[in-house]
Amino acid sequence: MIDSNILEYKNLEPLNVSRETFLQFEAYCDLLIEENNKINLISKSTEKDIRKRHIVDCAQTIEFIDEKESICTDIGSGSGLPGIVLAIIMKIKKPSMKFNLYEKSFRKCEFLTFVKKKLNLNAEVFQKDIFKEKNLKTDLIIARAFKPLPIVLNLADKNFKKFNSIIIFLGKNKKDILRNALKNWSFDYKEKNSITSSESKIIKICNLKKNEKQNNFSN
Repeated sequence: MIDSNILEYKNLEPLNVSRETFLQFEAYCDLLIEENNKINLISKSTEKDIRKRHIVDCAQTIEFIDEKESICTDIGSGSGLPGIVLAIIMKIKKPSMKFNLYEKSFRKCEFLTFVKKKLNLNAEVFQKDIFKEKNLKTDLIIARAFKPLPIVLNLADKNFKKFNSIIIFLGKNKKDILRNALKNWSFDYKEKNSITSSESKIIKICNLKKNEKQNNFSN
């Protein structure tokens, strides 16, 4: 059974995600589904497609993580998507990389803490409202299904004393979202098509500055 499940991760092999990591993903899926019967971690309707819909979707961002980056902050971790998924990958690829997981919910933080201990991950869980934190430092900020892009950019600018880049998931209105963001912000970005949805892209933003000259938008 586990072998057939592991086949669902085949799209990650070109990104140098090892089969050993796939086994850790399976352990995480089991924990997620078990706890989802007690508290709302993911939509019940996505449990049957958990590997593609959640694990692979999060894991594909590994392509955008630079080897020089040492700290990644998941600003709305929820059930650990994407922070736990990336910590599982980096456990093998770069064990020294640390993941800071911010989540307001006490119950979800309990789950995150249990998972990080169970899977021996280099992560720290913060039961805090990220919007009330100040002078945060990280290399990379990541957000999935958290807040709209303008709010994420404003949060990074106001609440982080230091950060290098932001990774965020954008849906079908991605071009309009970026165009509107570039009216108020200046930044460089690169993008990749999602391997789980033809309507989505993953965006990595660098050199974020407010009220600077607008970048040219590229199709």
